[in-house]
Amino acid sequence: MAEGHQAVAFSFAITHEGLDVNFDFEVIRLIARSAVRSWRKRSTRFQTSLKSSFFPGSLRSLVLTEAVFIGAEKSGYDVTFGLTDKLIVHFPKNSVEYRVLCSAILGLAGWTGVIFSLRELMRLLLKYHGWLYEERGAGRQVSLPTRAWLLAMQPFFRLFKPQLYSFQGTLPTLPVPALSSTREKYLRSVRPLLDDAQYARMEKLSLEFINGIGRKLQRYLYLKRMWSTNYVSDWWEEYVYLRGRSPIMVNSNFYGIDTLFKHPTRNQAARAANIIYEALLFRRAIERSELEPIMVQGTVPLCSAQYERVFNTTRAPGIETDRIIHLDDSTHIAVYCHGKYFKVPLYVKGRLLRPCELEISIQKVIDDDSAVQPGEEKLAALTAGDRVPWAKCRQEYFSKGINKVSLAVIEGAAFVVALDEEDFNFDPADHTQLDRYGERLLYGKGYDRWFDKSFTLVIGKNGRVGFNAEHSWADAAVLAHMWEFVLAEDVLIPRYKEDGHCKGVPECIPPTPIRLRWEMPQACIDKIESSYQVALALLNDVDLRLLAHSAFGKGLMKKCRISPDAFIQMALQLAYYRDAGKFSLTYEASMTRLFREGRTETVRPCTIESSQWVKAMIDESISKEERIRLLRLACVQHQRGYQDAMCGKGIDRHLFCLYVVSKYLEVDSPFLKEVLSEPWRLSTSQTPHGQTSKLDLAKHPDCISAGGGFGPVADDGYGVSYIIAGENLIFFHISSKRSSPETDSNRFAQQITNALADIKELFGL
Repeated sequence: MAEGHQAVAFSFAITHEGLDVNFDFEVIRLIARSAVRSWRKRSTRFQTSLKSSFFPGSLRSLVLTEAVFIGAEKSGYDVTFGLTDKLIVHFPKNSVEYRVLCSAILGLAGWTGVIFSLRELMRLLLKYHGWLYEERGAGRQVSLPTRAWLLAMQPFFRLFKPQLYSFQGTLPTLPVPALSSTREKYLRSVRPLLDDAQYARMEKLSLEFINGIGRKLQRYLYLKRMWSTNYVSDWWEEYVYLRGRSPIMVNSNFYGIDTLFKHPTRNQAARAANIIYEALLFRRAIERSELEPIMVQGTVPLCSAQYERVFNTTRAPGIETDRIIHLDDSTHIAVYCHGKYFKVPLYVKGRLLRPCELEISIQKVIDDDSAVQPGEEKLAALTAGDRVPWAKCRQEYFSKGINKVSLAVIEGAAFVVALDEEDFNFDPADHTQLDRYGERLLYGKGYDRWFDKSFTLVIGKNGRVGFNAEHSWADAAVLAHMWEFVLAEDVLIPRYKEDGHCKGVPECIPPTPIRLRWEMPQACIDKIESSYQVALALLNDVDLRLLAHSAFGKGLMKKCRISPDAFIQMALQLAYYRDAGKFSLTYEASMTRLFREGRTETVRPCTIESSQWVKAMIDESISKEERIRLLRLACVQHQRGYQDAMCGKGIDRHLFCLYVVSKYLEVDSPFLKEVLSEPWRLSTSQTPHGQTSKLDLAKHPDCISAGGGFGPVADDGYGVSYIIAGENLIFFHISSKRSSPETDSNRFAQQITNALADIKELFGL
C-alpha cells in the first residue's frame, strides 16, 4: 500500500560496521518538488503583495522614471531642481557616478511620493458614497459632485490594470454610526410591528440607553475602529458563527445549484473532473491575484479579503468555540463515494492534472469495490450534528494514530467532492424534482457532506452539480463568484466529447487515489450514530420548495421603473402578510464590502411605507393609482435603507457590536437585550450574478445558475433566497420547518406567485 511505502521511505540502523542509512530517492524527489512548489507560491504571493502595495504604480513606471532622471543627469539637465547638488555633499566625492546614483535615489523618492499621493487621493475618493444615492433611469440627471467624482476616478481604471488585491490598502474603514441615528432608524423599522403602548415603551428604553450606558459603549466602538481594520467583522465571525454550538447543517451552511438549462454531459466522472479543474483555475487566479476585482458599476472596488479562504480551509470544532484553519497550499482533494473516503492527488511532477487525467482518477474512485470500514460511511454526520459532541469525539478518537492522519487529509484538502448515487433532475412541469435537487445540496443524507469544509462539490450520478458551503469564513457572494466562474468555463468552452468524456488525451498516468483508513472503536461509532440522529431529525423537519417563476423577470420590473430588488421585497411583504395575517421583522442581507474587510449588514424591508402599501392592497376600496403611489414610496424607502446599509449606516451590526461590548463589560442593557432577541421570521437574500466577465448573460441567458438557498432562521418563519435569472425568470428557494403549524413552503410559494402577479396587474402589463 502507498501508506506502507511512504512509511519506509527513510530508515537507518546501527550495525557493527557503523551507521547504515537507507532512503527512497523517489520520495526525496517528491519532497523536493513539494518544496519547489512551496517556494514558488511564496514568491508569487510576495510579488502580488508588492504590486498591491504600490498600486497604481508598476515596475514599468518605476523603470521609466529612473531612466528619465538618470538620462537627464547624463545629458546635463537638472530635473531635480537642485536636489542633486544638495544630496551629493553627503557622498565621498562629486563624481559622475555618484551624481547618477543621486539621480536614481531622487527618482525613486519622487516615484514613491507620487504613488503614495495617488493612493491617498484614491482613499479620499473612495470615501465618497454620494454616487450610490443617485437616481437611476431614463431622464434622471447625475449631480455635479458625482460627475466630478467619476471624472477623478476614471484615470485609476483607464490607465492602470488593477489586480484582485490592488485596492485593499486604499479602501476606507467601516464608520461607526451615531447613536441617535441608529435609534431613530431602529424605532422607524419596528413601528409597523408594535402597537402604541409597545412603541412608547421601546421609545423610552432606547432613549434611556443612548443617554446612559450607550455613550460608554459607543466610545469603546470608536476605540476599536481606530485600532482594527473593521470594527464588526471579527466579532461577527466569532460570535455569530464560530461560537454557535448548534448544528451548522441547515442552520448555517448554504447551497448553490447548477445551470438548469445546460447539461453538457451525463458522465459523472467527466463532469466532476472538469468542475474540479475549473475550481482549481479559480484558485490559481486568486493565488496569482489575476482574478478581476469586483467593481460596482465598473468604478468602485469591493473588498477582496474573503477570497483568501475559499480553498484549503476548514472549520474545526471546539468545546466553547470553533476555529477556522486555513492552509497556504494543498495538492489534493478529498472525495467521498459509496460511503468511502479517498485522497486524490491533483498534481504530477508539479503540473496540475488536466481534466481528462482527473477523469481517470475519479473513475477509479467510482469503480473501487473495497468494503466500507466500520463507522466510515456516516463519519461526516459528526460535522452535521451539535458542535460539542463533535469536538469531544475529535479530541478522543481523531487526535492520534491513523485516524488523525486520515482526518488531516480531509481537513487539509483544497475542497471535498461528494459523488452521489442518484440523479439530480429539473422538470418545469414537476417542481418536486427541483425541490429534491435542493434538498440533496442543502443536507444530503445528513452524513455524505463534510459540512465543516469551506465547500463541498456535489456531483449527481447524471452529471448535474452543486455545492454545499460553510458560512463562517465568507459570505455567499464570494462562493457565487467562484460558481459563476466555474460554470462559465464548463458550459461555454467545449470541454466534452460527443460520448460525454473529457476532451484531450492524457499525457501521463495520474497518481492512484489513496483510500483513507480508519480505526474506530464501537464507542466512536455510537457517537457518530448519535450525531446522525440529530442531523436526521433536523433535515426531516426542513420543508424546502424551489419556485421557478417564469411569468416575468427583470424586464417587466424595468418597465415599472422600480428597482428589481425592491419589487421582489415588496412582493415578499405582501405574500407574508397574506400568509401569516400580520407583519414581521424581515431580514435582507446587504454587503458592506465598500469598506475594508466588510461583510454584511441587515436591511429591514418591513417599513412604515411597505406596511401602508400592503394594507392598501388588502383594502379593496383603495384605487389602483393610490396603490401604485404607495408602492413607489415603499420602494424608494427600501432602496434608501439598502443604500444606507451598504454605506455603513445600517442598524443591526452597530447594535450587535454595542451588545458585545456590554457583555465584555458585564453591563446589562434591557434595550439591547430586547433588540438582539427579536426573531427574524422572514429572512431573505438575493444571490448576485454577473460577477465575472467570462459570462455575458445577455448573449447566454440560459447559462445562469439557478442560485442557491439556506435553511429557515426562525422555527416559525421562512428563509427565502432568490436570483433574478434574466428578463423573464426568477428563482426562489423557500425553506421552513414542517413542525411549525404557522408555515408551509408550498403555500408561501403560491403566495409569492400571487403577489408578483398582483403587482404586475397594478401596472396593466
